[in-house]
Amino acid sequence: MNLEQIISANVAAALAEDVGSGDLTAQLIPAGRAGTATVISREAALLCGRAWFDECFRQVDPAVEIFWLVKEGEQVEANQRLCEISGPARALLTAERTALNFLQTLSAVATKTRTYVEAAHGHKAKIMDTRKTLPGMRHALKYAVTVGGGYNQRIGLFDGILIKENHIMAAGSIEAVMTQAQALATPGVTIQIEVESLEELQRALDAGARLILLDNMSNEQMAEAVALTAGRAELEASGGVNLETVAGIAATGVDRISIGGLTKDVKAVDLSMRFRM
Repeated sequence: MNLEQIISANVAAALAEDVGSGDLTAQLIPAGRAGTATVISREAALLCGRAWFDECFRQVDPAVEIFWLVKEGEQVEANQRLCEISGPARALLTAERTALNFLQTLSAVATKTRTYVEAAHGHKAKIMDTRKTLPGMRHALKYAVTVGGGYNQRIGLFDGILIKENHIMAAGSIEAVMTQAQALATPGVTIQIEVESLEELQRALDAGARLILLDNMSNEQMAEAVALTAGRAELEASGGVNLETVAGIAATGVDRISIGGLTKDVKAVDLSMRFRM
């Protein structure tokens, strides 16, 4: 599916969950009454998720009109107006919560990603996401990471091979598992292997690894790993990454830093919708 189809499917599932057989409370409003509403930010954030927000109202009632005052990916401040909405009052009330849920969550991911990108500024390391996402929301959350200036890893188990400790153990050795992975991979499928020591790193390099995950290494070990690799493979740091440590990790010279918390440990941005009937 392309992004437009993904957005439509995300919204349809969310509305089915929330509205079900119909919005009982909205029926308290006369069917022909029109209304307007304004969405306001309660805190500073990076705006993300406009397309999901718009699609919520479109699926409830295409007659709803939305006029955005800020762009996707734009920094907003507390008490700033984000958009104006007008249309059938029932539709505005029915779509409100689902639309805000998308906008609050995706803005949170984009905002958090931006803080990590800024913390690692001045170094070459890319801030990367992981598969630690809310079920059913992977594409949306990974989209939000890119709005925040981060980069996407593999979408799922089907488009990349990530060899971890258990895979190595089951195969018998780093050399054996790399041979199997190279035979299995088709064009466009990445192969990444996790290592926990410089000795394992050397063995992975000798086995032809070109994308290597440095698992929970100290900054000193990562700097040594960069020197040992000497550009023969991309190195990705993982484990123990937070806003206090990311700059030091980036300074070791690694190419990538993966952070599961970008899409897993997020606090929704505080937004509100004010109605006028």
